[in-house]
Amino acid sequence: MESERVILGIDPGTNIMGYGLIQQKSSKLQLISLGVVQLSKYSNQALKLKNIFERTLFLIDEYKPDELAIEAPFYGKNVQSMLKLGRAQGVAMAAALFRSVPIFEYTPKKIKQSITGNGNASKEQVAAMLVNLLSIDKKPEYLDATDGLAAAVCHYFQKGISTSGSNYSGWKQFITKNPGRVK
Repeated sequence: MESERVILGIDPGTNIMGYGLIQQKSSKLQLISLGVVQLSKYSNQALKLKNIFERTLFLIDEYKPDELAIEAPFYGKNVQSMLKLGRAQGVAMAAALFRSVPIFEYTPKKIKQSITGNGNASKEQVAAMLVNLLSIDKKPEYLDATDGLAAAVCHYFQKGISTSGSNYSGWKQFITKNPGRVK
C-alpha cells in the first residue's frame, strides 16, 4: 500500500452530485474537501451531464487525486431514475478516464457497511460516522456531500481493491473489459 495518496469520492446524481476528497499519509486519514455540485438549475439532462463532466475534471485538476471511488447506481423501482443516475456516473467516470485516474466502483451497501458496519445504515448514520472519524467541525448541509466522502473512505478501507471487480485505469482497459459496450 502506498504511504501517501489522495482519493476523490463521488456520489453521482442528476440534481446534486456529492464529492469528498481525503488524503492518506501512512495510516492517517485527513479530510481535504467535501461539497456538492448543484445541478437542478440546469434545464435539461444534457446540460447536467456536461456540468458533471466539467466539475469532475475541475476537481481532478485542482486536487490531483490518485484514485476515484464512485458509488454504483443501484436498482430501484423507477427505471428512468436508474438510467439518469447511470449516465451521471458514466460522465464522472469518463472525466476520470480522460485524466487517467484509476476508478473503483462500490455499491451503496458496501459503502455503508465499510463506514458503519451496517450495510443498511441510513445516510444520517453514515454522515455521523464520517463527522466523527474525520473530526469534521460542522456537519455538511447536504448528505450527498457525505455520501461522496463515504465512497472515498470506503475505498481507503478496502486498500484499493474494489469488491465489485470494476476498476479501470484508462480507456484502453475499459474497452478491453467492456467490448460490447463500445461500438
